[in-house]
Amino acid sequence: MAAHPNDTNPTGISDFLLNCFVRSPRWQLWLSLPLSLLFLLAMGANAILLITIRLEASLHEPMYYLLSLLSLLDIVLCLTVIPKVLAIFWFDLRPISFSACFLQMYIMNSFLAMESCTFMVMAFDRYIAICHPLRYPSIITDQFVLKAVIFIVARNIFMCGPIPILSARLHYCRRNVIENCLCANMSVSRLSCDDVTLNRLYQFAAGWTMLGSDLILIFLSYILILRAVLKLRAEGAVAKALSTCGSHFILILFFSTILLVLVLTHVAKRNVSPDVPVLLNVLHHVIPAALNPIVYGVRTQEIKQGIQKLLKKGW
Repeated sequence: MAAHPNDTNPTGISDFLLNCFVRSPRWQLWLSLPLSLLFLLAMGANAILLITIRLEASLHEPMYYLLSLLSLLDIVLCLTVIPKVLAIFWFDLRPISFSACFLQMYIMNSFLAMESCTFMVMAFDRYIAICHPLRYPSIITDQFVLKAVIFIVARNIFMCGPIPILSARLHYCRRNVIENCLCANMSVSRLSCDDVTLNRLYQFAAGWTMLGSDLILIFLSYILILRAVLKLRAEGAVAKALSTCGSHFILILFFSTILLVLVLTHVAKRNVSPDVPVLLNVLHHVIPAALNPIVYGVRTQEIKQGIQKLLKKGW
């Protein structure tokens, strides 16, 4: 599809084409089924978790409110990316409007950063629970959760706002084919005729400022938790303390491992197929979303009991 001039759009085009897996088109065929199953699993599992926490009075606690926020973020990220990817795989619906592309870019960047920030707040919650258990009820309150949510939303909305704005102000005068399944910032910006140095610098600075600081604080919390746990002398105390934050740590590993692999493949782009980062980018928006509620549902007794009660009421 050729680029179309648009009087309301200074870029000279009205839409982009998302071209997934340029060098490995067969991937679309065998990826469509597992990706659709992962999407349904993510939607269903997170919906069940949210309903369970909402209806079960014993789960109306700060830790579960934060888990609810994580589920909401996962649902939004999945709905922003996966339906469009599946539409490309199944029906070859590759066009995406100029405004929809930059809206997707904004939601992906801001909600991914919100998820990282939520993990950081959850790590602080576990740190207080294990290292300062007597002070936990006075520190981790409903008011604390409300303030944390305001901080998570405000920080990432304002920090990520310039990313699509910087890309949208560029002049797209030649190609409109994005070699990606989604509107990633640099995949879109590289189509521009203008200098994109500012876009690259801001993406790098904002990414490492937000995600980097979150991961540092998360692992610092776990170092302090581990140090406190190793000092416990009561029988079974170490195992009990570690089990209270095991689910959270597993989720952080899912989140950070895929992110790290994605970064490394971009760094070593000459040694890997260009389609690999595209695949990882898509999977990063659905695998953690599918696994997060399952890990908590399996490992947290209160949630497991709440789901069982919900199912009994349903029957």
